[in-house]
Amino acid sequence: MATFGDIGVAAGLNILFAVAFLIAFAILRLQPINDGVYFPKWYLLGVRNGPSQQGSFVTKFVNLDWRSYIRFLNWVPDALRMPELQLIDHAGLDSAVYLRIYLLGLKIFVPIALLSWAILVPINWTNNTLENGGASKKLEYSNIDKLSISNVPYGSPRFWTHIVMAYAFSFWTCYSLRNEYAKVAEMRLHFLASKKRRPDQFTVLVRNVPPDQDESVSEAVEHFFLVNHPDHYLTHQVVINANKLAKLVQEKKSNKNWLDYYQLKFERKKSRPMTKTGFLGLWGEKVDAIDHQIAEIDRLTKEIAEERKRVKSDPKCIMPAAFVSFKTRWGAAVCAQTQQSRNPTLWLTDWASEPRDVYWDNLAIPYVSLTIRKLIVSVAFFFLTFFFVIPVTFVQSLANIEGIERRAPFLEPIIEVPFIKSVVQGVLPGIALKIFLLVLPTILIMIAKLEGLLSISAMERISASRYYIFNFINVFLVSVIAGTAFEQLDSFLRQSANDITRIIGVAIPMKATFFITYVMVDGWTGVAGEIFRLTPLILFHLKNFFLVKTEKDREEAMDPGSIEFHMAEPRLQLYFLLGLVYAVVTPIFLPFILVFFVLAYVVFRHQIINVYNQKYESAASFWPDVHARIIYSLVFSQIMLIGLMSTKGNSQFTPFLIALVVLTIWFHLFCKGRYEPAFVRYPLQEAMMKDTLERAIEPNLDLKSYLQSAYIHPVFKNEDEEKDGEDDEKIQESLLVATTRSRRNTPAPSKCSDGSSPLLPESVSENAGSQRL
Repeated sequence: MATFGDIGVAAGLNILFAVAFLIAFAILRLQPINDGVYFPKWYLLGVRNGPSQQGSFVTKFVNLDWRSYIRFLNWVPDALRMPELQLIDHAGLDSAVYLRIYLLGLKIFVPIALLSWAILVPINWTNNTLENGGASKKLEYSNIDKLSISNVPYGSPRFWTHIVMAYAFSFWTCYSLRNEYAKVAEMRLHFLASKKRRPDQFTVLVRNVPPDQDESVSEAVEHFFLVNHPDHYLTHQVVINANKLAKLVQEKKSNKNWLDYYQLKFERKKSRPMTKTGFLGLWGEKVDAIDHQIAEIDRLTKEIAEERKRVKSDPKCIMPAAFVSFKTRWGAAVCAQTQQSRNPTLWLTDWASEPRDVYWDNLAIPYVSLTIRKLIVSVAFFFLTFFFVIPVTFVQSLANIEGIERRAPFLEPIIEVPFIKSVVQGVLPGIALKIFLLVLPTILIMIAKLEGLLSISAMERISASRYYIFNFINVFLVSVIAGTAFEQLDSFLRQSANDITRIIGVAIPMKATFFITYVMVDGWTGVAGEIFRLTPLILFHLKNFFLVKTEKDREEAMDPGSIEFHMAEPRLQLYFLLGLVYAVVTPIFLPFILVFFVLAYVVFRHQIINVYNQKYESAASFWPDVHARIIYSLVFSQIMLIGLMSTKGNSQFTPFLIALVVLTIWFHLFCKGRYEPAFVRYPLQEAMMKDTLERAIEPNLDLKSYLQSAYIHPVFKNEDEEKDGEDDEKIQESLLVATTRSRRNTPAPSKCSDGSSPLLPESVSENAGSQRL
């Protein structure tokens, strides 16, 4: 069981790693060669130019200005300097509201931490229950547990203080949540009223269009909306199943990347690269790599052209769904928020996601199969959660060093070394749990795709909800139960059945030490590693060396990433859960999450300003989920306190705590009715005001041409660009083939004085030798 010394060692190691990551980032960001890693947002906006294009050869890669190294920590005030309104214009409302979650954590937990340390810690510390207390005399504990409620005697009147503090903490949390909900709702409505025109403001997604033998899907949609929305219907775009075509286009893009790689390799080594035609080039016939990729690209180009023709002409590729656009936002709002047919399963309408948020693959899924998919996904998630109990239990076995020694006595000489013992108890459990959780978000996104959701934002939100449930069950409940069982196994076996509940009530608050180690690993070192961006840094330079030939290639190599909402928000919610649960019972936990909220706010603000490029903009539609999950955590903390008090001989407190639970649930229902409609419906009053203002400013706006191609499948939207690109590629390939033939028949010459090869055409030479970041 972790002691003050173990926590100190863990804190020292995590602070050391976090500081190392932050210093490494502060120095690497100053180097011109890394500009595309740490400032990609500004490149994509066209504001920042590559520093590698200026100065001497050395300054293209290394910053030689010693004054910049003195100011290497300027990134912190720079990240905090941008006002919120400017941040919304720069990165969107989703990013700005996401940062407010960290501020909300500080607003809630700073006063709670001050109160708990000023009142509860002295009350808990000035007892000797763990040393000589009744049923708890067999408990295994450490000196850090004397700061918890476990050290208060059985049936003590001092528990009244904890009840009063539970009320105070709950009221303050609800007050902060209500203010934040009102503020975010106001920000959302203002954002919707003031933001620029977007296709999704005028467009509705219609699904389950009934089949008609006399009309095609397109004709049926046009006829239905001309009859039922004659004054507002403008145009529509039917949904086409182009999944196979999209896979062919993606495969062709991959082959182009390999061709670029082999061409650059050929230019450097002056010898033809070879590859095998089997899986990943591991087996099969050995062929010329460049010729093979050119042949594959030619084959895919023909298949793509044939598939395009088939998709456009085959009625089976037309899905019973369409994106329907209206002349006004008011008309779209009426259609999206009302029932269109007497049969509620036909002509289903909902707001269309913005074009970049649409997940096109799932639009081809028949509506009737969605219920079956949801059932399969629910069963899969249940088994995933159930079987993950095994690794979590294993992690808890690592947290109990006494248990390790009992079951593996040969390790005792090594484990009993003070520093190793502190690392095993203070660092290893948090790292092990972090490793087990790494692949979980990817699995949950795959499950969400299987479910048939139609937008990236919807998939991330449902994945975030499942991740929260997963964290609550496995990371919290199973960790507490399994950890208590491992640590107090001897006590359970030696005590009577009547004392087991009392032992559990004393032991649960003492599991805070495990979560303290997890917060330091995930919340301190993990957040510092986020700004360091080690993986994107390595991948950027590998791509830049092997693949980059054009400015477009360089832009794709930057990979700015985005706020992974399905990963980041559940992690935040776990900290809210732990903070609210342990605020009353183990106040020593609170300073550790305060450090996380401060560090994470600064880091993610910097990333949002300089790095992340969001995939979509949902106008903070995720906030009701954030609010609800904090309320769930608060209610659970109150229920846990009821159970804890019953094991401490104070069942008379139960009515007071039940009343607190009821008040909290009533508060949640009040906020849900008062503020949530702003996040799920678009007020007709707001829509009419926006339409009237737009007609006054732009009376001659051609809205139809603006919306005509907004919701065309990306593989068709970029068709003309691909044709132009293919023409350029054919020219380059013909030049490369001609050059290759001349090289095969001519000895390799020496390079010219300017570094170029005399046998290469000028355009190919300049392309292959283009300057890289």
